[in-house]
Amino acid sequence: MEHSTNTAGILEIGGVDVSTLKKEYGTPLYVYDVGRIRQNARAFVETFEQEGIPAQVAYASKAFSSIAMIQVADEEKLSLDVVSEGELYTALEAGFPVKKIHMHGNNKSRSELKMAVDAKIGCIVVDNFYEIALLEEILEEQNTTMDVLLRVTPGIEAHTHDYILTGQEDSKFGFDLTSGQADRAFTSLLESTGMNVIGLHCHIGSQIFETSGFLMATRKLFDIMKKWKEEHGYEAKVLNLGGGFGIRYTEDDDPLSLNEYARALMSEVKFQSETQNYPMPEIWIEPGRAIVGDAGVTLYEAGSVKEIEGVRTYLSVDGGMTDNIRPALYDARYDIKAAERMHEEERRTYAIAGKCCESGDMLIWDATLPDITPGDTLAVFSTGAYGYSMSNNYNRFPKAAVVFVENGSHQLVIRRESFDEITRFDLNFKTGGDTDEKRLY
Repeated sequence: MEHSTNTAGILEIGGVDVSTLKKEYGTPLYVYDVGRIRQNARAFVETFEQEGIPAQVAYASKAFSSIAMIQVADEEKLSLDVVSEGELYTALEAGFPVKKIHMHGNNKSRSELKMAVDAKIGCIVVDNFYEIALLEEILEEQNTTMDVLLRVTPGIEAHTHDYILTGQEDSKFGFDLTSGQADRAFTSLLESTGMNVIGLHCHIGSQIFETSGFLMATRKLFDIMKKWKEEHGYEAKVLNLGGGFGIRYTEDDDPLSLNEYARALMSEVKFQSETQNYPMPEIWIEPGRAIVGDAGVTLYEAGSVKEIEGVRTYLSVDGGMTDNIRPALYDARYDIKAAERMHEEERRTYAIAGKCCESGDMLIWDATLPDITPGDTLAVFSTGAYGYSMSNNYNRFPKAAVVFVENGSHQLVIRRESFDEITRFDLNFKTGGDTDEKRLY
């Protein structure tokens, strides 16, 4: 994201300087620039609108789910992708329009599916044969119907970290096209009395910087759609091409603009529709990271400095893998700045260490900063996606607060955990008494 600095050399986010935010809310602190969230959402929505192409842009809420975030997504005319009861519950608590909610997941439970059916959400993306049978049973019990998308794996490998590849043939997600799995699943859905299959879904990976993978997947989906039209007379109303659009974490990253991704997908769907004589389906996409990733900044306070002559200098901060596990999990890279000394020369190299009791709790290995002293404020950029969502209480650290800033105003949207809340589910150990009284639940 772009850095805005006031005349005192202090970083500003959404028109609010970080000194004010740190004093008001403490650190570690997640700060979201709501204006940037809106800008990212509109880059997708308005691109489709300008071309007059029917589309749904569904925010993938796994990137960052909270009541306030879901309400902003609603204001920006987004649909919503949820993958659990918790995410669905959050959406319902936020008052999000239920018909614009889509549910994902590779192992949806009966309770999750029942909650989705009870809420009358817009669509369930079916992922496996077990789920098809389970959903059919629930729909029969309730004498109702549900629109579904069939998730397929088109065999396209995105050039990303192995842990976040999802579109290749060997995947826990979806029905494989090559083996005929997708054909069998599609036939069972056509025979269903409760499920109305409105189209196909695929997702080829995450943090993708080019469009070729998306275009190849689109062609493969049109091939199977044409086959099913010839064999069954079926015409898909919806083609969901997933998400995975890359963002800039560091200066080394060079993603496309968000509207370039949208235009490329739109152009390919139109081309395939025309050349294959297939009715133009409604295009759905599912950006998550691309909506919130570069809108987030995490603020830390600098602590101890450990210099190992001839090796490196460690600079510890008051957070780490509890508020951002991605560097340890994915070797994710970030940029960092001395947030209240933005005008000063950056001449020292530090290894930014978290405070967890783990050698692997390192946020950034080679950060160039001014000379840092304990108490300085540090800002790590583009932490809006999967920071809070994957946060944890390792070492029993409280989860950080989340603040939204926009047009010079700031508001707390998730408060910092207290120590009482960390132990709120703990029970005392009981000794003596009969066997039942000794059990821990």
